[in-house]
Amino acid sequence: MLVGLDVGTTRATAVAIDETGAVHASASAEYPADGKPSGRLEQDPSEWWRAAQRALAEVARTAGGEVAGIGLTGQMAGSVFMDARGIVVRPAIIGGDQRALPQSVAIAERVGRDRLLELTGNPVAFDGLASILLWVRDVEPVQFRHIHRVLAPKDYVRLMLTGEAVTDVTDASSTTLLDLRRRTWSREILDALEIPPAWLPDVQESPAISGGLRPSVAGELGLPARLPIAAGASGETAAAVGCGIVGAGLISSSIRRDAVLFAPADHVIIDPTGRTDAGCHALPQHYRLRARMAAAGAALHWWGGVLGGHLTRDDLYQLAASAPAGSNGLFFLPHFESASIPPDGAGGRGAFAGLRAHHTRADLTRAVMEGVVFSLRTGLDRLRELGIEVRQVRTPRRAGGARLWRQLQADIFGVPVASMAATASSAMGAALLAGVACGRYASVAEAVRHTAQPGEPIQPDPGRSAHYERLYRAFTTLAPAITGDVESSTRGVAQPG
Repeated sequence: MLVGLDVGTTRATAVAIDETGAVHASASAEYPADGKPSGRLEQDPSEWWRAAQRALAEVARTAGGEVAGIGLTGQMAGSVFMDARGIVVRPAIIGGDQRALPQSVAIAERVGRDRLLELTGNPVAFDGLASILLWVRDVEPVQFRHIHRVLAPKDYVRLMLTGEAVTDVTDASSTTLLDLRRRTWSREILDALEIPPAWLPDVQESPAISGGLRPSVAGELGLPARLPIAAGASGETAAAVGCGIVGAGLISSSIRRDAVLFAPADHVIIDPTGRTDAGCHALPQHYRLRARMAAAGAALHWWGGVLGGHLTRDDLYQLAASAPAGSNGLFFLPHFESASIPPDGAGGRGAFAGLRAHHTRADLTRAVMEGVVFSLRTGLDRLRELGIEVRQVRTPRRAGGARLWRQLQADIFGVPVASMAATASSAMGAALLAGVACGRYASVAEAVRHTAQPGEPIQPDPGRSAHYERLYRAFTTLAPAITGDVESSTRGVAQPG
């Protein structure tokens, strides 16, 4: 058996699979997210560890076979701060937290936007480790003086499991501190920001063995002592592995809170506009490009709240399906926020455009979904401009209206969209990396050949695709126009927060 552990934003999830990818056991345990005013998000790392222990112990008890290795994955952009005794000095600041925006601007000015893109492949993320570290330095100097080590969420759990301070190249890619080509920490950036290199964990390739399970912990979990623990990968990279996104022509699409396209590459590709970001793939010496629309996937949840909150997600999908393609001429722009500093410094704005008296709740609901996919299409076009081949899009299987999401993507993207088995998940991808680490598979590519089986693809409908192509051309003119109008009309007016 191979086990994958996902330290997610709301729960720890463990799965046990065999070498064909069949799931033999799964378990999860939840923990709270401590949301605060002004977009601040924190969690107690000890909650992750307790939840991980419960999930792993349950899987070990019910898997029905000997476990050969564990792979780790988890939420991106979380930052855990520990002192020299291994004690957490403050709650972890997790992905999506907005407090370090001024520090992200300062980093871009100090190192230089172009130089940061050249070194890291990304604009500065305001919830990335570099920005958050400088915020702690500026706002909480007492805690900053006690920092001896900083870790990502999954890597904190690894430390508890193995005693080793290790991260993997995919999580390191999101910190604004990794030299992308060298796949190690950038001394140039660390020196510029005055961050001690000793605070950072060792960086390993995703299928490497990062350590063995400590005997004291193994006894508590019912697992073998010294069990190999793979370095693992970030949540979205592990999910891409679970979907088989390891070769040219395949990309993955995920619409959750954010909407993300993930594309593999066999060499570094840096987008000079900063509209897509580069990073390391879980395949050693391979890379990825990511097009991310922050909060776009949360738009439907927001819209349900606007309608009164009594409608279920399935109700919203049924409403959307009852409206015609194109929503009777109504557009929705889901640009609510950005996770990084755009190269032009402009902020995003969401809007309905073309609203008239004849539009119904069904039209508005479908327009929200179409707007999310139109927004993703802009990312897809940029990936193609950068040389990424797209023959098929793969999506994790979801309940409810997942087929409508897939059909919209097929029609608007103009390529087949396949759903993966329900077992294709971040935890599944982490388990496959464990299989490579302990020698059950010769490579990550071999692991997905044995396990990643997509369903029958949904094909684009030629008539709808042609209709959507015309609408998409109109959509691409709306965002700059609306953003410009809003910025000019509100200049000098105090904004909330």
